Amino acid sequence: MPRIINTVLIGGGSGFIGSALTNLLRAKGYDVIVVSRMPGPQRISWNDLAESRLPQNVTAVVNLAGQNVLDPTRRWTPGFQQNVWASRVNTTASLAQAIVKAASKPKVFITISGVGIYKPSSSEEYDEDSDLTAFDFLSRLCHKWEEGGQLPAGTGVRQVTVRSGVVLGKYGGMIRQLYVPFYMGLGGPIASGKQFLPWIHIDDMANLLAFAIENDKVQGVLNGVAPQVVTNKEFTDAFAKALWRPAFIPLPEFAVKLAFGEERAKMMTEGQKVIPKRTLEYGFKYEYPDINSALSAVVAQ
Repeated sequence: MPRIINTVLIGGGSGFIGSALTNLLRAKGYDVIVVSRMPGPQRISWNDLAESRLPQNVTAVVNLAGQNVLDPTRRWTPGFQQNVWASRVNTTASLAQAIVKAASKPKVFITISGVGIYKPSSSEEYDEDSDLTAFDFLSRLCHKWEEGGQLPAGTGVRQVTVRSGVVLGKYGGMIRQLYVPFYMGLGGPIASGKQFLPWIHIDDMANLLAFAIENDKVQGVLNGVAPQVVTNKEFTDAFAKALWRPAFIPLPEFAVKLAFGEERAKMMTEGQKVIPKRTLEYGFKYEYPDINSALSAVVAQ
């Protein structure tokens, strides 16, 4: 018998998380088609998707597309906010519409969201079943992001939403911006350092997405965070230790606000205690459940 090839369509598959997932799935024997603005083999554009619908034989659809909110080169202008919104909400809705129109539907549709949907607090503990109310731009974005991926009842496609924490890997995300100053001994906690920092290693994020693709029982919201809860100061100490560098130079709150604007600065100066309750209940196993092992692996890369 010919081998059955499972094909996964990934929106944003050339990004930080998307590249990790693409490499993992291909190593597992999947065919991967990336939806991207950049042309190339095994890729389609967003326009192609809208005009031609889903490619044939797609068994899973994952959307990881999204403009980097904390891009230090971009000011927090209304135009940039619109780009951030459209790159998440519109792409998710486009994939949902393509699934609805498809004659042969995938088995699962996985979307990513963020822990910014939970209100920052020094005492509240959140899991996937916590009550939610939109309170600022980023939380409204997460709500609309998740709503955009909801398929009509009766579609017959399993749905999973992963609410991601800060993804730790050397070649993208927060570590990419922090690596040089920390390596030079210029790192330190942000603001008070007491704020919670929900995090996950890039390998665990890729594995979690693959886990959601491959396990038919997994559905609904999963918190894409490590089980160990840490503060920004604890993260700073662990990163400095992994690099064998001091980290005594704090980044004042006013400097963060000056660089990123008050609304974006909250992502770094405030935080949420987020627990992966349902993720663990489904039996997902972390390669890097604690911050020391995760950052040691990042530095070893």
